[in-house]
Amino acid sequence: MSKASPERAFLKNYMVGPSATTGSWRQRLQVTLLACGIVGVSLVGWRIWQQTAAAQMPRSTGAIPTKAFDLNSATIPRDEIRAGGPPVDGIPALTLPKFVAPEEATFLQPTDRVIGVVTAGVAKAYPLRILNYHEVVNDQAGNEQIVVTYCPLCDSAIVYNRQLDGVRLEFGVSGLLYNSNVLMYDRQKADRPSLWSQVQAIGVAGPYVNQKLSMVPYEVTTWALWRERFPQTRVLSTETGHVRDYSRSPYERYFSTPDLMFPVRHNDDRLQKKTPVLGVWKGRASTAFPLTAFRKMTTPQEVKTIFDGQPLVVHYDPHGPSLRVVQSPAGTQWMYSLWFAWAAFHPDTAIFEVP
Repeated sequence: MSKASPERAFLKNYMVGPSATTGSWRQRLQVTLLACGIVGVSLVGWRIWQQTAAAQMPRSTGAIPTKAFDLNSATIPRDEIRAGGPPVDGIPALTLPKFVAPEEATFLQPTDRVIGVVTAGVAKAYPLRILNYHEVVNDQAGNEQIVVTYCPLCDSAIVYNRQLDGVRLEFGVSGLLYNSNVLMYDRQKADRPSLWSQVQAIGVAGPYVNQKLSMVPYEVTTWALWRERFPQTRVLSTETGHVRDYSRSPYERYFSTPDLMFPVRHNDDRLQKKTPVLGVWKGRASTAFPLTAFRKMTTPQEVKTIFDGQPLVVHYDPHGPSLRVVQSPAGTQWMYSLWFAWAAFHPDTAIFEVP
């Protein structure tokens, strides 16, 4: 039997059929692993799964334990949707989490990376060491509703406005992947949830198919640099309601090799697969800013270029190293990811080169 056969069976029985897979979490784990072929994919993958989920199954509150995703309207190839290992909500998203003051964030090291957001005049830092275990944070600042998302397999981070057509969406982790990237789901319609592509910022199946999410300005930088610029920032607390060892990353070995755990439909060898990039896009125009392009710069500085016919300015800080968008054409969105993931979703992307 080919590898695709059990995957298709899993998609049919687990996501489309009227009833979801039942049984203990150990049984569901066995079914999921067989369905996605993860046992044969990589020993590294098995260790990551062991460390993130199997050792301590989440006690997710408010999450629906079984769910059927209707893929009849899917805009992505159904046979390329893969089970990542954990079941629906096996990676528990956070909703309206706790925050602490900078001096209380003793669990952070200066070089730890954080997703930094300033909304309604309030600066917040979301450490990736926490997002490794949760991937999605539904939050609010004043009247602004946001969702902070991170996919460890792609090292892809992006922040969205989760208010859509007057509805406040709440997102969870589906346990499914496309192009090795997390597919989120919304919890508005318990009997018929939609799937959302994190990298594409769009609904790919269900009632919200082809609906787009708008980005909230943000950056990925180090804790030291963020705190220096925003000394009054609030920091996502490790008191998440879930027992996790946030002091270590289960993906350390994954980042130390060039290998991927799951296939992508488009490979681009212009850069090494796991080169960190800042990708910007607007409509069909897209450009990747590789961190490696700035490595000869020894002092923080702004770099100007033209994107979609208009000025775009990025700031590079070698002490991170980190990049952030300072000025961009209206309607431009951006995200941070590894090169392989950006190129998989933007095969025609340009690559920025420092003059």
